This record gives sequence, structure tokens and C-alpha cells, in this order.
Amino acid sequence: MKKAVTIGTFDGVHRGHRLVLDTLKREAQSRGLQPVAITFDRHPLELVAPNRAPGNLMSTERKAEMIRREGVEPLVLPFTEQLRSMRAYEWLDYIHRKYDVDLLVAGYDNTFGSDGIDMSIADYKAMGEAIGIDVISAPEEEGVSSSAVRKAVKVGDIKNATLLLGHSPELEGRVAPGFHIGHEIGFPTANLQISSRMVMPSSGVYAALAFIENSENGYPAMVNIGYRPTFEGTPKESTHLTVEAHIIGTKEELYGKAVRLELLDRLRDEKKFSSVDELVEQLERDREETLLKVESKEVESGE
Repeated sequence: MKKAVTIGTFDGVHRGHRLVLDTLKREAQSRGLQPVAITFDRHPLELVAPNRAPGNLMSTERKAEMIRREGVEPLVLPFTEQLRSMRAYEWLDYIHRKYDVDLLVAGYDNTFGSDGIDMSIADYKAMGEAIGIDVISAPEEEGVSSSAVRKAVKVGDIKNATLLLGHSPELEGRVAPGFHIGHEIGFPTANLQISSRMVMPSSGVYAALAFIENSENGYPAMVNIGYRPTFEGTPKESTHLTVEAHIIGTKEELYGKAVRLELLDRLRDEKKFSSVDELVEQLERDREETLLKVESKEVESGE
């Protein structure tokens, strides 16, 4: 089947991305084409200039899943040196022949091809006409970009990140053994190993929903991101940033399992308490506030 495509990194699948995907679906339907989003297994800068590559808002697998949920088929291509070196005309000709592309919907700031950085939509239209691809542009969701989302997440501004994304910012990781501190004080936690490529929120305590092994059912979770300062100077202090989630309502064995966190709000800064008892008292308050945040989200979404 002939295809209508859009091309981009789609990191976060934010509101601007979904506006492009909506345009793609509408145009594809009117022309009897299959809508496809061509994206990549990594940000191009990871190959081109690794020191300037931004962190990721979600994994490639999660990105593909969210694109599919929008009613568009994702096509994830490895971003290789060969792909990087293609000129814009070569790239358009390649997707026309390889994937039977008849229509390209370009985002407002979309560029492609090793020589495409200074090209305009008019240039792409002219090349497309010569090749047999109709090139059109999608409208812009002003002020919304993956860069803006990353900035909000990094400072822990979960509300603004959610507004830009149109959904909660996320963290994904696999549960690994920890120091069992939470279990000892009545708040067992899942110690998540997060990819170093992910954008990390600032240190603090967050309310979240936890999804275990891609389950559709989320559990309330209070998440501590930081260095466990209360245990500084003890064998249980942390010398690196940790992500520990106290998942409420499940006794499932979690070691080795993948957990996805949807961050709902930042509750407070991480702080050093004068005693473990004082820490426990604060954790009890954090748990109550987390349950309220989750209840509020469920009311808003009609669940």
C-alpha cells in the first residue's frame, strides 16, 4: 500500500508531534494512503556530535508504542553513518522507492538530509515534485518542543512538562537490588536502573503512577530521586543518583522487572533528616499526598 509519511525524532511524542500526526492521518485518509511515522533508534546527534546530544524523554520502544496509539504506524530506522550522509534529494528518492511513499508531511521545523539544514519547505516541495512525492507542511503548536519539555523535567517542573507533552513525563527502568533501607523502615522501594541517556528530573520526592512490565494498570508510587542524605556517612549512603519507588498496593516480586513511572507532581525537595523516625514521619505524609495526587488524576481523567 502506498504511504503518507512524516519524519522526526518524536522524542516524548508531545502535543506538537501529535498535531503533525493528526495532519498526517487526515491527509492519508483523504488520499487512500497508509500513515507512517519514520523515526530513528537514537537522536541523530548521538552519532553526529555525541557531546551535544540531548537526553531522551522516553525509550525508542515506548516512543513507537505511543505513535501507534495515535493511529500511525511507526517505522524505526537505525540512524547510521550511511543514513547521515544522504543528501536531501537522495533521502526523498530513497523513501519513495524503498517504502512506496507518495506524500510527506513535514513539521514546521523539520529538516533532513546532510545538506538540508538551510533548506525550506519550498526546496523540499521542488525535490518531491521531481521524485514523485507530494510535500506539505503541518501546522505548528507554538511553544511546544522536546527541548522545552527537557528543560521542565530537569528542574522538576512536572506540571509544565505535562502541559507541554499532553501526558505525564515518564521514567523507565529495571528493578535491581538495593540496600533494603525502605523495607527496614516500612517503606519498601524498587531500586530502578535508569538508562544514562534518559533525561533525569532534579532531586526530590515525586508522586507517580507505576506500571509493572507494561501492565495497563498503574499503582500509586512515591518516588525518591537523589542521594539518600539522611544516611550520609553510613554504609548505606549513595554516591550516585538513585531512583527509588515505593509502589503502593502491590506485593509482587519486582526484581528484574521493568517498571515505567508516570510522574504526576513534585512533592518536595530531598532533605537530610535528623533521625530515621523523622524520615518515617515525613514518608507517611508523602504517601498520603501521593494517594491524593493519584485520586485527583483519576477524577480528571474520568477513571
